[in-house]
Amino acid sequence: MKQKASWGGLKRFITVVGDVVVFNASVLIAFYLRFGRAIPIRNFYTYEKSVVWLTVVFLLVNFLLGAYVYYNRRVSDIIFITILGQVLTIMGLIMITFLGRLFAFPRSVLLLSFVVSAITLSIYRVIIFFLYLRLTPSQRVAVVSHVEDLPAVIQNFNSAKNNKHKVDVVVTDHFVENVKNVLPDVDVFYLTKDISDDDRRAIVDLVLKANKHLMFPSTFDNLLMLRPNLMNFEDESVMGISDFRLSSENAFFKRVFDIIVALLLLIVASPFMLVTAILVKVTSPGPIIYKQTRITLNQREFSIYKFRTMRNDAEKQSGPMLAQANDARVTSVGKYLRKLRLDELPQIFNVLKGDMSIVGPRPERPFFVNQFNAEEPHYYLRHNVRAGITGYAQVYGKYASDYHSKLKFDLLYIKCYSVFLDVKILLQTIKILFDKVSSQGLDTDEEPSMKKLHEIVEENDIRHLS
Repeated sequence: MKQKASWGGLKRFITVVGDVVVFNASVLIAFYLRFGRAIPIRNFYTYEKSVVWLTVVFLLVNFLLGAYVYYNRRVSDIIFITILGQVLTIMGLIMITFLGRLFAFPRSVLLLSFVVSAITLSIYRVIIFFLYLRLTPSQRVAVVSHVEDLPAVIQNFNSAKNNKHKVDVVVTDHFVENVKNVLPDVDVFYLTKDISDDDRRAIVDLVLKANKHLMFPSTFDNLLMLRPNLMNFEDESVMGISDFRLSSENAFFKRVFDIIVALLLLIVASPFMLVTAILVKVTSPGPIIYKQTRITLNQREFSIYKFRTMRNDAEKQSGPMLAQANDARVTSVGKYLRKLRLDELPQIFNVLKGDMSIVGPRPERPFFVNQFNAEEPHYYLRHNVRAGITGYAQVYGKYASDYHSKLKFDLLYIKCYSVFLDVKILLQTIKILFDKVSSQGLDTDEEPSMKKLHEIVEENDIRHLS
């Protein structure tokens, strides 16, 4: 049977072009709804002068929000990203008209264009999303792993958002022989870290020769190989391992970015900070601002500022504890402050002081850092950059993940750092503010079990080869 074509460059290009056409058509429709056919020349002139910059802002915002990425998406995600993207784009249009002194752009047209574009783009993108689901092939996955590693792996692949990668086979023994047997029926082979080197090399050769795909977990050894420094010595090419550290130039630009963004955030957030301070004060006894010692760049201690969300005596008897799901120590107002991340706003002052960055690994307390350093030999590497208000782990991982999982995200961020990545994470942070899962504490009952594994295998008709 002929396999469906992948969602390649041409389809993606046509999708983006269609996006731009729909967006600009929405602005024109907004002019028509406001003025009818007799659009004043002076008003329309402002659109003509700003259309190129408006389109650039529209594309930049949507690329950074991941509007053209369809895997691990639901229809609700598509609509939400569209609405958020249009809010940011219209804000960008307001800035363009202000900086360009194009004050004849009517505010009524701005409002109408937001409504029209949010509706038309949502419809267009949902149609494209269903075309993507229909026209692109689902990837049949074989997980090659020892039994004890399977529950967590299958649970991740079994996510409700995973619309294209389906686990069809799990291989738990006689790895090379079983991979040979299922090679014609599988598209992707996921190899966990504990497969022996000999078996891994043999499987890689088999998979590459069959023109199938490979996936590996983000172990420390695999992260080491990211962004190598390539050098040539006579007739040999050598790959040098890049450091888990920012260059002096990147560190400088990151600090400039932090200061600019922190000042802008302070201006925007001031009203919210005032209201939050009043709510904390009138709803529970104790200080408004909660100070706590955390660890940042070079494992230096600093005092982090947060709006207090727990009782004043929260750890008097228990001592240091990680936040739990449904934590009884959280105040009635604190629960909502955490969901909306409003408790983090005072950390803007930590950024201006130089203790933190806008984006970076979330700072931990000395008690837990000492514990994690003793358990994980590479944990110290996350402190090669300043701690952040938000981070790669907070955007792409889950709040309830253990520190091992978060460390992988943090090290990946350091290896792949760029100002562009910081902007992308900052915009993605706005999206997760509305995700209730991302603001929950650690749930000790969510550890995947072997019983759960057997249930998933049976429910999804997964073949088990051992």
